Amino acid sequence: METIRVHDKVFKEYLSADLIQQRVSELAAQINTDYINKRPLFLAILNGSFMFAADLFRQVSLDAEISFIKIASYKGTRSSGQVMTAIGMDQDLHGREVIVVEDIVDTGKTLHHFLPSLRQQEPASIRIATFLHKPEATNFSVPLDYVGFSIPNKFVVGYGLDYDGLGRNYGALYQLV
Repeated sequence: METIRVHDKVFKEYLSADLIQQRVSELAAQINTDYINKRPLFLAILNGSFMFAADLFRQVSLDAEISFIKIASYKGTRSSGQVMTAIGMDQDLHGREVIVVEDIVDTGKTLHHFLPSLRQQEPASIRIATFLHKPEATNFSVPLDYVGFSIPNKFVVGYGLDYDGLGRNYGALYQLV
């Protein structure tokens, strides 16, 4: 099994690039069905979701838009416990079908604090698409509509997820050894 080193830590392959792409295709097909005759706005949360958002968006066959917002709650391998918005949104969400695209939902705190500000803008609907979900780590209940993979409460890198800025560029997902 392939391993990689990121900073001072060793990670082993957990999900192959092929398996990830297959699942992204399945999620896109479901979104294409769910949003037929609609024009959703994908709201991708940076930095981690950029690869998932790009791959997912490329496979959406609807008239759709994408925008980005940056919110962060991680420092190193642990959640910092604080949620901060670094880059705001310039889209009017009133009456829009919104799909929030996340890289990972673990505690759920980031989305728990972010969703009320989205709801204040009165979109027609808000759905969540996340590449990864860690059910064991969830402390805040957040409705997840499209989940790529549910994984154990292990630290992972690759496919957009990082360890102190590095490791995002891998097409596969790697778990801390």
